[in-house]
Amino acid sequence: MIAINKEYWNEIPLLHVVDQENKEKPLPTLTYIHGFTSAKEHNLPLAYLLAEKGYRVLLPDSMLHGDRATEISDVDRELRFFDIVKENLDDIESIYQELVAKQLLEGNRFGLAGTSMGGITTAAALTQFSWVKTAGVLMGSPKITAYAEQLIGYMKAQQQELPISDDQLNLLINELKEIDLSFQIEKLFGRPLFFWHGEEDSVVPFDHAYSFYEEAIEHYKNPENIRFLKEMGRGHKVSRFAILEFVKWLEYQL
Repeated sequence: MIAINKEYWNEIPLLHVVDQENKEKPLPTLTYIHGFTSAKEHNLPLAYLLAEKGYRVLLPDSMLHGDRATEISDVDRELRFFDIVKENLDDIESIYQELVAKQLLEGNRFGLAGTSMGGITTAAALTQFSWVKTAGVLMGSPKITAYAEQLIGYMKAQQQELPISDDQLNLLINELKEIDLSFQIEKLFGRPLFFWHGEEDSVVPFDHAYSFYEEAIEHYKNPENIRFLKEMGRGHKVSRFAILEFVKWLEYQL
């Protein structure tokens, strides 16, 4: 029986989805990061499908989301977008360490994936954590610096008064370069990487991921380890088709 357990790992609220009989056994594990303004519960369909196949799936809430939400305006939360991504990276490392400490991880079979903001986080994590065996970026950008510059440009074009100075913006951009996968393609180390993106996405640019994929595939000795699945006419919403294809990918690569 597939069980959904609400737990707190180092004060991080998460859903632990696994076949109840195997809950205490070492298993290949996927940690899946939700999108901006979403929450851990929204990714249960994918978690259930993967748990049925013998995997453990961990769905954490990001800072200022779900059970970690606080009284904050939508605008203030938007302005903290990149702070949330950075906190996600700390959370991922904490979750991984807890898995190892509890002896719940089978070998090095740790996967990481996410939707939108979670996909952006996943790409950034690949620059920091060599122990991520395989990864999935669903409508996220591996070009976090370019994404930040685009958001800033949009706000300026709308003649919005930015709450931080140009010097602070430059500092932010320089900090993001440290976790920008597009500047550090060599850190992929040929690890399995799955992309899905709708061509009509108006929130996270399709081209960010696709142009990165076209460059990254040249670094793979085995091109089958990197896949880009695109959907024509699809906007900023993950389809059932994408979920099913990603689950198949994980069965093969994790």
